Amino acid sequence: MAASPPVCDFGWRAPNFRLHGTDGKAYTLDDVAGPKGTLVMFICNHCPYVLAVLDRIERDARELQGLGIGVAAICANDAEAYPADSFDKMKKMSEERAFPFPYLHDADQTVARGWDAACTPDFFGFNAEGELQYRGRLDASGRNPAPPDARRELFDAMRQIAETGQGPADQVASIGCSIKWKAA
Repeated sequence: MAASPPVCDFGWRAPNFRLHGTDGKAYTLDDVAGPKGTLVMFICNHCPYVLAVLDRIERDARELQGLGIGVAAICANDAEAYPADSFDKMKKMSEERAFPFPYLHDADQTVARGWDAACTPDFFGFNAEGELQYRGRLDASGRNPAPPDARRELFDAMRQIAETGQGPADQVASIGCSIKWKAA
């Protein structure tokens, strides 16, 4: 089922976390933060929206890191109900694709709930002070191939944040599969 996150709550500060990455290390928000900002993405292995844009996510992550933006991805889906999103499958995907960012497992979904993550992909862009400045989409393509001239909304917003500390006032919410929550 498709879902969209709420609009950007400018200035919101994310609760810290400590999550295990597919590389065997544990990461906190401070560990993944860059000197000019931080991008945290909620993604997963099976979502057609994520899979359709994953090559562009990887490209943008590499370029943003070159601008001083720290990047990390989190998978919070219920792996029992969605085995493709298990930690072992996350590790395999991360290795096969050579992710340029840590891929973190939110097994108990505490981080996703604390951040009010809504879908995959869900992008959280912070400035150097840790204030939320972007909660929009990657680009206008959704789960379709992007035309060659597609505007790189996430990349442009994060570059603006790195340069000015502030995100764009106009943002279009991401769309994707809903987070697969565990039964209460």
